[in-house]
Amino acid sequence: MNVIVHKFKEVLYAVLPITLIVLLLNFTLAPLEDISMFFRFIIGSIFIIVGLSIFLFGVDIGITPIGQLMGKTIAKSNKVWIVLIAGLLLGFFISIAEPDLHILAGQVDFVSSGVISKSLIVVVVSIGIGALIALGLVRIVFNIPLYKILTVLYFIIFVLAIFTSPEFLAISFDASGATTGALTVPFILALALGISSMKKDSKASEKDSFGLVAIASTGAIIAVLLMNIISKTEEITGGIEVQAEGTMSVIGPFLHEFPKITKEILIALLPILIIFLVFQKISFKMSRKAVRKIVVGLVFTFIGLILFLMGVNAGFMDVGREIGYSIASLDRKAYVIIVAFVLGLVTILAEPAVHVLTHQIEDVTSGYVRRNVVMFSLCIGVGLAVALSILRILIPELQLWHYLLPGYIIAIALTYIVPKLFVGIAFDSGGVASGPMTATFILAFVQGAAEAIEGANVLVDAFGMIAMVALTPLITLQIVGLVFKMKSKKVGLEKDVQ
Repeated sequence: MNVIVHKFKEVLYAVLPITLIVLLLNFTLAPLEDISMFFRFIIGSIFIIVGLSIFLFGVDIGITPIGQLMGKTIAKSNKVWIVLIAGLLLGFFISIAEPDLHILAGQVDFVSSGVISKSLIVVVVSIGIGALIALGLVRIVFNIPLYKILTVLYFIIFVLAIFTSPEFLAISFDASGATTGALTVPFILALALGISSMKKDSKASEKDSFGLVAIASTGAIIAVLLMNIISKTEEITGGIEVQAEGTMSVIGPFLHEFPKITKEILIALLPILIIFLVFQKISFKMSRKAVRKIVVGLVFTFIGLILFLMGVNAGFMDVGREIGYSIASLDRKAYVIIVAFVLGLVTILAEPAVHVLTHQIEDVTSGYVRRNVVMFSLCIGVGLAVALSILRILIPELQLWHYLLPGYIIAIALTYIVPKLFVGIAFDSGGVASGPMTATFILAFVQGAAEAIEGANVLVDAFGMIAMVALTPLITLQIVGLVFKMKSKKVGLEKDVQ
C-alpha cells in the first residue's frame, strides 16, 4: 500500500503542472467556449493521476519481472537463431499492442481521411520494431558497440529519406516515438536488463542495459519509409475539425472511449500473459506465489492503462486542439511559441515510460546518474522540440529535414566522444520522451495551431512534432554526459563513466 501511495504522490506532482497551466490558459489567453470540455479536462486529469499511479505499480511487479526473466532465458541459449526469432516475435507482439501506436495511427487515418489506414501503419511499424529488437538483442549478446550500430542505422534512414515524400518523413519519425510508449518501454528495458545482467563484466552489463529502445525505434522509421517508397503514395494533404460541438456531454466521451480502450489494452496484454505462462511451464518454473504476484501486476497494469488512456483521449485531446487553435489565432504569434515551450517542459513529467526509465537509470548506475538530472535535461529538450515545431509551422520555408538532418548528425557525432553509458541513456530517452501525453495532448495542440495558421498543412507540419521530441533529448542528455566526463576527469574517475 505504501508503494502505491508513493507512486500517487510522484504522479500528482508530475501531472499537476500541466493541469494548472491549461486552467491558467483557459482563464487568460485561450478560454474554452464549451464548458463541458473544461469539466472533461478536470475529470481527465483525475483519471490520469489515478491511472498512472496504478500503472507504474503494475509495471514494477508485473511487466518488469517478465521482461527480465525473458531476457535471461534468451541470453542463456547463446544461439543467434533463438535470439533473432525471440526478438522478432516479442518485438512484433509488444509493438502491435502498444496503445501509443494505435493513437498515432488513428490520428494519421483521421487527418488523411483514410488514405493512410490505421491497420496498415500498425502492422508495418510492428514488423520494423520486431526486426530491430532482434538486431538489438544480438548486439547485446555479442558485445557490438551501440554507437556503431546507430551510425549505420541512421545512415540507412537518411538515404531512404531522400526518396520519401514530406508527409511520410514526418509520419515515420513520429511512429518511432509513438511505438516506444507506456507498454513497450518497460518491457524492452527489462528485456535488455535481463540479457545484460547475465554478463560477467559489470561495466559492459551497465552500458548494455540501455540502447535497445533506441535501436527498436529506428525500426519504425525504416519500415514506414520503405512502405512509402514501395507503395509510391502520391502527395496527400489533411485537415481537422477544430471547433467542437457545444452540445457534447461531460461523461459521454469517457463512456464512448471505455470499451474501445479496454479492448485495445486487453489485446495488448494478452500476448505478454500467454508468452509468460508458456515460458513459466517450459523454463521459468517459478513458485505459485511468484506467478500470482506477476499476474496481479498485469491486472494493475491493465486497470491503470485504461484509466490513463481514458483521461488522455476523452479529457485532454480536444482541449489541446482547442487551445492550440485559439492561441495560434492571436495576432501575436510569440504567445504560441512560449506556450508550446512551457507545455513541452511540463508534459514530459506526466509521461509514464519516463518515470520507468529514469528510475532504471538511477538503479543501474547505483545513483551515479541521478534521475532529477535526466528529468531536467528531458524537460528542456522536449520544451525546445515543441517550440521549434511551432516555429516550423509559422515559417513555411522551414522543413522538417532542416531540423532532423543536422540534429541527428550532431547526435551521432556526440556518440563518439561522450561516455558510452550516456549514449544508450540518451537514445533510449529520445524514444521514451514521446509517450501517450505527447502523442495526444501535445500533438493535438500542434494540430490545432497548424489548422489556425494560414498556409500550414496539418499532415506535414503537425506530424513532425513527435519526431522533434524524440530528437532533442539525444543531444541534451549527451551534453550531460560530456559534463559528467569533464567532472570525472577532474576527480580522476574517468574510467568509471566510459
